[in-house]
Amino acid sequence: MPLAATGDLITAAVRERTAVAAFNIITLEHVEAVIAGAESVDAPVVLQVSENAVKFRYGRVLPLARAATAAAERAAVPVALHLDHVQGDALLRQAADAGFSSVMYDAARLPYEENLAATRAAADWAHAQGLWIEAELGKVGGKGGEPALDAHAPGARTDPAEARAFVADSGVDALAVAVGSSHAMTTRTAVLDHELLKRLAAALDVPLVLHGSSGVPDDELASAVAGGIAKVNIGTALNLAMTGAIREFLTARPEAVDSRAYLGAGREAMARTVAHLIGVLRT
Repeated sequence: MPLAATGDLITAAVRERTAVAAFNIITLEHVEAVIAGAESVDAPVVLQVSENAVKFRYGRVLPLARAATAAAERAAVPVALHLDHVQGDALLRQAADAGFSSVMYDAARLPYEENLAATRAAADWAHAQGLWIEAELGKVGGKGGEPALDAHAPGARTDPAEARAFVADSGVDALAVAVGSSHAMTTRTAVLDHELLKRLAAALDVPLVLHGSSGVPDDELASAVAGGIAKVNIGTALNLAMTGAIREFLTARPEAVDSRAYLGAGREAMARTVAHLIGVLRT
């Protein structure tokens, strides 16, 4: 089927009081695993290409985007394509032509007024191209190798009043909020601030997004969805599954040299992870 639009999937999730899983992809195996996992539980899904993934692919967004599009068009479930954590305007402006229906513009590292101005400009451009746009307020740490913020550090939580003003002034379609998760966590030990999430959901009239979800336990994820999260970003969990399966395969078969065998094991492990996490979000 044709590529789905991220905004449409999120709108449906809000209406159904559930959340859409959005998985970060790096290789073709990631793409195939995410789609296979989503098909196994008959659920829509978002494929995300981050700015870091583009850097890994020699700075070229089209090869991975084109591969993801081709796979999505043959999927048995709705699949959307999202450009994630974009900080550079040059990459942002490639989004529409590369097949993305949405983009997350990340200026959260900047002081509030600079974040607002940059995000407003990005939102104006995105909407003129027919793109749905997500932004971040508060700081979900752990991105790019940086340490996670202390739970009580300045900026480590999204303030509801500030978030309401930011959304109104920036014109974004969704907001990623900082409520206790952190990017790149390899253990599922994050504890979310559900009271803050409740206040954010009451203050905002746009869908809320949870970043850094790989480190959030199943029960916390389910509670976050019940509390108003409509899009859940997952990346590291796939890499853990893939790396663990490949490591196990090669340890048991040190003579193996055919990459299809161990990449296949990694792909299957990621697909199982995708199916499980989508199930958690839909309970």
